[in-house]
Amino acid sequence: MLLPADSEATPQISLVMPTLNEEEGIRECIQRAKNAFRDLGVQAEIIVSDSSTDRTPEIAREEGAIVVEPDGKGYGYAYRYAFDKARADVIAMGDADTTYDFEELPKLYELVANGDADMAMGSRLEGEIKPGAMPTLHQYVGNPLLTKFLNTFYGAGVSDAHSGMRVFTRDAWEEMGCETTGMEFASEMIMQAGAADLKIEELPIVYHEREGEETLESFKDGWRHVRFMLLNAPGYLFSVPGMVLGLFGMLLMAGVAFGVPGSSVTLGPNTMIAGSLFTIVGYQVASMGAFATVSGDPIRKPDDPVTEFVVERLSLERGATAGIVVGGAGAVYAGYLVVTWAQSGFKSVPFTVASLLAFTAIVIGVQTVFSAFFMSAVASSR
Repeated sequence: MLLPADSEATPQISLVMPTLNEEEGIRECIQRAKNAFRDLGVQAEIIVSDSSTDRTPEIAREEGAIVVEPDGKGYGYAYRYAFDKARADVIAMGDADTTYDFEELPKLYELVANGDADMAMGSRLEGEIKPGAMPTLHQYVGNPLLTKFLNTFYGAGVSDAHSGMRVFTRDAWEEMGCETTGMEFASEMIMQAGAADLKIEELPIVYHEREGEETLESFKDGWRHVRFMLLNAPGYLFSVPGMVLGLFGMLLMAGVAFGVPGSSVTLGPNTMIAGSLFTIVGYQVASMGAFATVSGDPIRKPDDPVTEFVVERLSLERGATAGIVVGGAGAVYAGYLVVTWAQSGFKSVPFTVASLLAFTAIVIGVQTVFSAFFMSAVASSR
C-alpha cells in the first residue's frame, strides 16, 4: 500500500511523522499506519522527517517509508519541510512515539476526503487517555487551559487543541500559511485555521503511553504556546486590558469631580491621583494594540471599534492634531496655575480636581502626538 518516492502513481494520502531518536516506536507506528491504509484501500506514502542520531531512519526505510532530513531545526520546521515533499491532496500527521494509534486514521481521513471537514483532529480529551500516557498536570491543567485560550482568542471551537493526530487537505494547509518552527507550530495550525474560517471537526481517539524518551519540556514548551497565542492576539493582550484600565481610571476621576451618585462616599485627592494613573496607563497599553497591529501581521487582529478606527483611519496629521488639542487644553490651564502661583509669591497652591485633570490631559496629549509619529514611521517602513 506504500508508494516509494520515485513512483509515478500519486498517493491518496501522505502521512508525515517527525522523528528525533524514535527507534523504539517507529516500526510499530508505520505498521499500524499500513494497516489503516489497507483498511481504507488507498495508496499512500509515509514521510519520516528525521533528525535522529539512532537507527530511526534505517528502521523507517526498512518499513517502506520515505525518509527526508530537514535542513533546519525544530518540531514545526520538520513538519513544514515534509509537507512540502508530500504528493497527496490529503495530508495526515502524527508523532512516531506510539502515543497515537494510526489504525484510527481512517475515520479522520474519511471526514476530510468526503468534504465534511477541512481539517479533522483526534481528540484525546474527549476520548481515552491510557494510564501513564499523559502527565496529570497536562491532562487536567495544561492542555485544557491552552485549548481554552485558543478557543477564546481564535474561535477554534475544539476540545483538544494540541492533539498531534490531524488530517487536512493540501488546500487547507496552503491557506493556513504557517511559519513557526518550534513546538508552537501545533497552536499556529489551529490559530490560522480558525482565522481563515476553515472547518475543523474532531473525533475521539485513544492516547497511549509512549515508547522511548520524552523530549517535551512541559513549562518551556507550554510558555512558547502561550507567548505565541498572546503576541498574535494584540486585542486581547493590549487593547481590551488597556481600555478596561482607562475606563476604570476615568470613572474614578469622574467620581471625584462629580461625586458618587446615590452614595455618601466622598472621594478625595488620592483617588484622583489613582484615577489619573489608571487612565494614563490604560491609554498607553491600549495604544500598544494599535502599534502591534500596524507593525506586524497578527493572526487575530483587534476587532474593537476603537483600535479599528485608529489603525484604519487615524493618520499622522489627525493623530498629532488630536494630541495637540488635548495637551494644549491641559497646558492652558497649567499655565494659568503657574501664573497664579507666581502672583501669590510662589506660595503653596492648593490641590484642585481641575489641576490634575489638566496634567493628565498634557501627558495623554504628548503621548498621542509622539504615538502618531511612531505609527506613521512604522507603517511607512512595512
